[in-house]
Amino acid sequence: MRYSRLTERVAGRGAGAWAIHIEARRRHEAGDDVIVLTVGDPDQHPPEAVIEATVAALRGGRTGYSGILGFPAVREAIAARVARRSGQACTADNIAIVPGAQGGLYVAFQCLAGPGDEVIVGEPAYATYEAVLGASGAKMVTVPLRPEAGFHPDLDAIARAVTPRTRAIWVNSPHNPTGAVMTRDEMEAVAALCRRQDLWLVSDEVYEDLAFARPHAGAWSLPGMADRTVVISSLSKSHALPAFRFGWLVGPPTLMQHLFNLLLCMTYGSPAFIQDGALAALRQELPEVAELREDYRRRAGKMSAMLADAPGCRVTPPEGGMFVLLDVRGTGLGSAEFAMRLLEREAVAVLPCDGFGPSAAGHLRIALSAPEARLAEAGSRILRFARGLALG
Repeated sequence: MRYSRLTERVAGRGAGAWAIHIEARRRHEAGDDVIVLTVGDPDQHPPEAVIEATVAALRGGRTGYSGILGFPAVREAIAARVARRSGQACTADNIAIVPGAQGGLYVAFQCLAGPGDEVIVGEPAYATYEAVLGASGAKMVTVPLRPEAGFHPDLDAIARAVTPRTRAIWVNSPHNPTGAVMTRDEMEAVAALCRRQDLWLVSDEVYEDLAFARPHAGAWSLPGMADRTVVISSLSKSHALPAFRFGWLVGPPTLMQHLFNLLLCMTYGSPAFIQDGALAALRQELPEVAELREDYRRRAGKMSAMLADAPGCRVTPPEGGMFVLLDVRGTGLGSAEFAMRLLEREAVAVLPCDGFGPSAAGHLRIALSAPEARLAEAGSRILRFARGLALG
């Protein structure tokens, strides 16, 4: 039997990036003592206020359908949060509730780009980006983020990549997998280019609360951009709630009208009890969020310091997020072979980044998603493995 061409478009390079993760999970479930650091799945406990509100909503019978774009109170709470943080006007008419940031990116590009269009993305890019654009029919045009520049955007290269077919520039800060945090000047320069060329600015800000090198510069904070900016974020990383699949999209009200039609035939609204629980996180700045950010800052510093002594390796200390990037090209092994041999010999699973784009070739992404003692053990095992390679 035949399948649609969509099945080919969503099976990009990124689909193969998870082979190590799948094998590591298989071994872990079989009883092996594997330290799995492949996925950004927070190990910390979510804020108790969110859990209690969610449980109360379930016990209160909040299991029916909700509004297609989300309950008004929830959209208003997100809008108030965005306005408070950005200093720019934002109302419930600018907000749609989506199934996590990943779902938000998918539905956004279904409405913003299509066959024949191009979207400029810095690479390395998160592994699912290619498939998100492939599903829309648009082409991903990549601009390298160079290791020697700390993986910050090359603004001149982005400008040169614009063609008459360009529909949007897609940024991600704090960046996955590199941990780079865009400066305010960099974000403003991208916005100015979007205005000059009449382009959308799409900003993946799922790690916005985990910026620790400098304050997060959100795209919605840029003056004169509200009619061409789309911001996607969620509670998954900031509040350790990935299973909630609770995210939001900020954009012009006309986009929300299109999203209503799309979500009507997809999710038919976010679960009511999840939205009730999320309100506890949206109406106030919970202290657990700042604690979680400091936790990742501390973990990143310790892991980076340990791996600085790994022969043939070069560590990129992150400026935000929950990953450390390790360049292993000096060991003589490619990232996939290094990762597989590390799993086999030391029972540590990390993610090869070749599927994230050419600029990440030879790099490994190490998720800081385990308690500090476990991360320290993983760092020791990686160091021992690298030293063994150096000895031949």
